[in-house]
Amino acid sequence: MGPRNLRLELEYDGTRYHGWQRQKNALTLQETIETALAILTGERVHLIGSGRTDAGVHALRQVANFHTRSSLPLRAFVPGLNSLLPPDIAVLAAAEVPAGFHARKSARAKTYEYRLLNRPVRSPLSLRYAWQVAPPLEEAALAEAARLLVGEHDFAAFQASGSAVCTTRRRVEEACWQREGDMFLFRITATGFLRGMVRSLVGTMVQIGLKKRPVSDLAELLARPDRTRVGPTAPPQGLFLVSVRY
Repeated sequence: MGPRNLRLELEYDGTRYHGWQRQKNALTLQETIETALAILTGERVHLIGSGRTDAGVHALRQVANFHTRSSLPLRAFVPGLNSLLPPDIAVLAAAEVPAGFHARKSARAKTYEYRLLNRPVRSPLSLRYAWQVAPPLEEAALAEAARLLVGEHDFAAFQASGSAVCTTRRRVEEACWQREGDMFLFRITATGFLRGMVRSLVGTMVQIGLKKRPVSDLAELLARPDRTRVGPTAPPQGLFLVSVRY
């Protein structure tokens, strides 16, 4: 009988981690969770995440899978892993899935949310979970900018350096800004994302919301990508992976 394929749903605060992917000289989420899995199962496992969240980025519902020959009952994985993991990582659910399930390759769409605090006085409670922008933002301009993102476009201008992908075209199913008091929430769902894409988009849209550049600049960057003309990349602490659709 072949190994079991188990799927995990994870929530984490990415503040003290150097992203998802294991690195030689830095603390990462993948390494931390794999260490707990090795203790629980008694074997070395390779954990596959739905995506490689950057340093400082959080997740409300990250999905990962791994193969194991352990006979440990499924019901033991959630409490067992949570007893071994640090408080800033939690396993929300565990399930056995078909052998062919792959957390990254099987994903059909992902949803991210970016949180932005728009007020002149800092918020100690939002310090690790939002980007503070002091000057007032124009909601109508942000909404118009978000609407431009829906559909299939070439997002090459919003890709971080060092990426290697076959195509920079991505299809955005939904993109919108919502305001809750002093907090602006940008939510975007797409069939795929380039490295740094959401944070780069947010940085450019904030410049539009501050009236430092017209909405037409965003349309131009989607039609004729030019990395040198995008706005500053938004900091990582405001970004959350909300969900992954399969």
